[in-house]
Amino acid sequence: MSTVEEELLLARAALSRLFEPSDTVGLALVSAAGPTAALRIASGEVRLPPEVAAGIGQMLGSAGTASGPGVFTEALGRWTPRVADLAPGRDLETIRRLGGELLIPEDPRWPEALRHLEAGMPLCLWVRGNPEAAFPELNRTVAVVGSRDATGYGLSITGDISAGLANRGYTIVSGGAYGIDAQAHRAALAASTGNSAATIAVMACGADRFYPAGNEDLLRSVADRGLLLSEVPPGSAPTRWRFLQRNRIIAALSAATVVVEARWRSGALNTAHHAAGLGREVGAVPGSVYSANSAGCHRLLRDGSAVCVTDAQEVAELAGPLADSRTPDSSDSPAPLEDHDGLTVEDLLLLDALPVRSSTTIDKLARVAGLSVPGVRAGLARLELEGLAIRSGPDQWRRGHR
Repeated sequence: MSTVEEELLLARAALSRLFEPSDTVGLALVSAAGPTAALRIASGEVRLPPEVAAGIGQMLGSAGTASGPGVFTEALGRWTPRVADLAPGRDLETIRRLGGELLIPEDPRWPEALRHLEAGMPLCLWVRGNPEAAFPELNRTVAVVGSRDATGYGLSITGDISAGLANRGYTIVSGGAYGIDAQAHRAALAASTGNSAATIAVMACGADRFYPAGNEDLLRSVADRGLLLSEVPPGSAPTRWRFLQRNRIIAALSAATVVVEARWRSGALNTAHHAAGLGREVGAVPGSVYSANSAGCHRLLRDGSAVCVTDAQEVAELAGPLADSRTPDSSDSPAPLEDHDGLTVEDLLLLDALPVRSSTTIDKLARVAGLSVPGVRAGLARLELEGLAIRSGPDQWRRGHR
């Protein structure tokens, strides 16, 4: 590996710990300055050059994001508490020790489908898996997602669809969670006979840990015969924000996204919205009108956001023509996140960082959540009014229950 390649790996590894997924200012900085220079600027080693500041403003403005002079200063306040924790060499050694690697966009093996995310493309992918299992072509991948508390009906149809697709040579993409996700991975592993990845699990935590713990054996099998990947570095904990953001990767890697069971406000609907925003096909499996677990699927069908699918053949028809007949429309704007009780992005990050049983300080919350100290104070005030944060002592906070 050349010196330049190693510098790029170290820079992107460090930035993946410094920034939360989909940090718009951070991603604009990397695009404007390049990974190596962006790390020096974001860590406070050098000042922001005027030409880079102009580039950031232009990118944020074109994306419809606030781009005033204070935006970068506020972002720097979020990143600063994490600078002391940067150890990219250690993170790279950890993933290599586990038989994995860090994949970056400069690598020719980088999945081209992720470039369709444009400004939202991940900085890198921490990957564990079968070294012979290359990323499949876009038109040979299908995402199968749905409820964690799946019914017997949902598990049965998920198994049938995933096994049928795997028999046809498709790779199944999902999120490694309980319920529909786990069943999709399990059926794909059982039925796959091809040389490409049998299944891909996109994690909301570091690739060094198997989460949820109850799926450890399954996820180990995914790492052995498929691919297990994450955009956050080893040691990172799963948070609500990271779960939401990993959905865009699941959608981008897949020619079609199929929702088997989903409640009215399921995270699986978030994946479907990302897929639609990328110009991908979306399918939904109908269920009983009396089942709350199918309410989200029926919502997609009623809104015209999804096509009704009932078996593997119909899903294959949905996914097959995409690579030849459809390309992402850059004018499509990503769909907004599902309503999460009216909380802002900053509130969600802060809520994820608040411990449930113990207490923590404002400084530690800033470091864990990736927010500035003033931002944490303001957020705690909002969450306290909602009953979601409780002051347990001088500068001590824990999570409340509304």
